[in-house]
Amino acid sequence: MTEFEDLLEFVERETTFATSYYDDAYLDRRVSARMRRRDTDTYAEYLDVLREDEDERAALLDTLSVNVTQFFRDNKVWAALEDVLVDTDGERPSVSIWSAACADGREPYSLAMLALDAGLPPRDVDILATDIDEDALDRARQGYYESTRTADIRDQLDFLDDPMEYVEERGDRGFVVADHVKDLVTFERHDLITDDPKSGFDLVCCRNVCIYIDKQYKRPILDTVSASLRPGGHLVLGQTETLPSGVKERFEAADPRIRIYRRLDEA
Repeated sequence: MTEFEDLLEFVERETTFATSYYDDAYLDRRVSARMRRRDTDTYAEYLDVLREDEDERAALLDTLSVNVTQFFRDNKVWAALEDVLVDTDGERPSVSIWSAACADGREPYSLAMLALDAGLPPRDVDILATDIDEDALDRARQGYYESTRTADIRDQLDFLDDPMEYVEERGDRGFVVADHVKDLVTFERHDLITDDPKSGFDLVCCRNVCIYIDKQYKRPILDTVSASLRPGGHLVLGQTETLPSGVKERFEAADPRIRIYRRLDEA
């Protein structure tokens, strides 16, 4: 067994993160980033750090499980999603949405802001946000975000007509999501590979998840999210992701350029 395999075995045994589900290149990039932070040159050295330092184990878990995210990432996707929400609201008394692998909560909060900005009544919007990382979910529930030199929260919210209706400033660079937005979102832990599907969703966002996952686990994830949609419901994937054979037959392309698919009626 190589030093890298020893390290991954330790991580899988000592944390809740199933390294075996993920592509080795992805894992190596994330592990190497933490190694540089801790000034370690080999996997064996870094493994020694992990064995002795519980805080470093938590930091690595956070690095492995939380992908790069922002509010309203890729405006053209969100413009199309606004049309989906408005159309769905016209068809049904309420709109049920699942943000799968929600990381620090920016996607589900973006969905909530989008629904309110589009004029949907708050009582008619129900958003479930899930992730495998409990620490990420705790941060998401707090709804506090801070601008950095490379990511300005105010700029990210410019997609909205009135951004400050949905967040409150905290200091010079910090913002907290307003309570009336938080009220639309429920957070819970869910593993897309091993846990059961949900049911009855009008919209499922599962963006940029499968690009990090080992090929053999992509199909179970897409089976889970497709089974969670009602007939006629919409699935949103990341820009570089596609539906594999055996799953794509369940959908028609609502907007193939930006990976929005409509669930076909049950046979």
